[in-house]
Amino acid sequence: MARGFESKDVEFQQAEAERVKKLGRALTPLEREAQSKRQTIELTLARAKADLAAARTPAHQRMLTDAIAALEQQLAGPDQGATGSRSDRPDEGPV
Repeated sequence: MARGFESKDVEFQQAEAERVKKLGRALTPLEREAQSKRQTIELTLARAKADLAAARTPAHQRMLTDAIAALEQQLAGPDQGATGSRSDRPDEGPV
């Protein structure tokens, strides 16, 4: 009977080792945050596109089209669409 448990434990260890291989290295906190932000933007984009398909009024369609464009720009940007550096703002000097 103990032999059955041992073989299941070995099987579990092998499956766990394979799972770790597929996952790759662990993400850093910054990488996890960036991945989370990207997933949030992707979900928001999908929702906005679905809302656009159901939108009836031109104003609502225009608002959703603008939102979709902004979300797509954020996805294309290197840091998920930061609004620019602080020095780009006229009321603030370089930091």
